[in-house]
Amino acid sequence: MANSPLLTLAAAAILALLLSGCQTAETDGLGVSDAPAEVSGLAASAVAGDMVSRLAEQIGPGKATIVLKQGNSAFGQALESALRSWGYAIATDQKTEKGARTVQLAYLIVPFEGQILARLSTDTVELGRAYTVTPGGARPSSALSVMKRT
Repeated sequence: MANSPLLTLAAAAILALLLSGCQTAETDGLGVSDAPAEVSGLAASAVAGDMVSRLAEQIGPGKATIVLKQGNSAFGQALESALRSWGYAIATDQKTEKGARTVQLAYLIVPFEGQILARLSTDTVELGRAYTVTPGGARPSSALSVMKRT
């Protein structure tokens, strides 16, 4: 039942809801980063690695300083590591060099029935994908959702 059509449909519907509810009243337009503690280090690393590679396709690898709204979760740490491995400079204290190109980044991780729903948000693009948790980490279980903002 792990790959039943009903479960896949439910995961896709929840992912769509997550992606549609991303507008906030904050001044920077991005939500608060959040990832629950129950997402293991291996799964967090696998998801972060995949999502950052997809982000690099959208904004260019290592072309900007990422202003990361980060928590102390395993995913937040894995995300920072993955961003650095792609050549991005990271500013977690919200301070950057004057004149540097910056990209504000927020994330959301939601565990759901053995899957992880992941979202990365910037001012110009939002990425979302569902992952199946495996003993060795996680693997994509849905297509990548890309929403570009103008």
